[in-house]
Amino acid sequence: MYIYELSYPKRNEKFGLSLEHTDQNEEAKAHMKILYYDCFSGISGDMNLGAMVDLGISPRHISDQLNLLNIKDEYTLTFENSRKMGISGTKAVVKLQHRNHTHPHPRRHLSDIEHIIKNSKIAEPVKQLSLQIFQRIAQAEARVHGTTTEQVHFHEVGATDAMVDIVGAAICFHQLDVDEVWSRPPELGSGFVHCTHGRMPVPAPATAELVRNIPTTSGAVQAETTTPTGAAILTTLAHRFTGRPSFTIKKTGYGLGHHDLEIPNVLRVYLAETDEKAPGPVMMECNIDDMNPEQYEIVMDKLFRAGADDVFLTHLIMKKGRPAVKISVLCHRENLDTMKDILFTETTTLGLRHYPVEKDMLKRTIREYNTPMGKVRVKEARYRDMLIRQKPEWEDCKKIAAGKNVPVQQVYLEIERWLNRE
Repeated sequence: MYIYELSYPKRNEKFGLSLEHTDQNEEAKAHMKILYYDCFSGISGDMNLGAMVDLGISPRHISDQLNLLNIKDEYTLTFENSRKMGISGTKAVVKLQHRNHTHPHPRRHLSDIEHIIKNSKIAEPVKQLSLQIFQRIAQAEARVHGTTTEQVHFHEVGATDAMVDIVGAAICFHQLDVDEVWSRPPELGSGFVHCTHGRMPVPAPATAELVRNIPTTSGAVQAETTTPTGAAILTTLAHRFTGRPSFTIKKTGYGLGHHDLEIPNVLRVYLAETDEKAPGPVMMECNIDDMNPEQYEIVMDKLFRAGADDVFLTHLIMKKGRPAVKISVLCHRENLDTMKDILFTETTTLGLRHYPVEKDMLKRTIREYNTPMGKVRVKEARYRDMLIRQKPEWEDCKKIAAGKNVPVQQVYLEIERWLNRE
């Protein structure tokens, strides 16, 4: 017999970056885990990638995940240990592969980028976050140019290196699995910048749109310090902006920029803890009385693949005696917009409600046993360090039943009896 841990992301106490962890009681977490962006010299996509690697995320993991986009022939990504004004950190370098007039670098619309991301084998939550960031850029560009998101040409923002920066940011965020993201008001810089439309004042038009309604600073240097890509990543991830956070720093990372300025051209990030209680899950609900029941399976599948913790249906009787179905979705707060998008586009609902909930969970592990019927995974639940429940995995029982040509219920009951004897 041997034991292995559940292989889905869970945070651990020492900010280790392993993807494997055993389920724990959510209430046992004494601190909220924070990723803090100290953007005293702004933020760009490559500075963010460098900072994430400097925190401890594996460059190999980032590259392997980005390769799932199937655009690896368009670029190379390397990470270098270097210094800026005496500060040691990591520089991410994205180099586009040389193209000629016969095979130029593609100019992409939002639909092209969405197609690449949606058809990749990257995990669904990473896809959804990447698409949210690109959607923010498209909306900002559309407002600047007086057009629609579908018609926007992404120019330098939509080039291959931006896809690496943005999808890479989503990969790193989900790898860290923090409770919240906080940020200092980002420094925008000053002066002028050369872009597709000519010489423009800092911040660039798209950046100005992206940082609307959030606090910023400017004038620290005569240069563009916050790029559109960096602004999109930051404003999508951050839950709050504060220059005076109250937390305990556990780890620091530095992502190095490519400019030599009067101040260090670096992005400093912290992994930190605060005594504030970690935000609990959110319950989202809607009542539906006019949808083909065959569609519910599709909706539930999309919600689960997008990161919902649980999805269930409840039969209702509404006013005037109309039968209806309530869709309930339990999810983390950062997935709220994604769940909202799915429910509004994939169902006939005209409105949603959502509210925070508190959840208590038993500590669970999965063990694999060599039983007389064969190898079977067994889910075990403990309360106060006492084993109170065991349940054989149904899929394993089905495979054994098929191989032995016996009823699956017979296999299940036999394994249960064997476990009880143990």
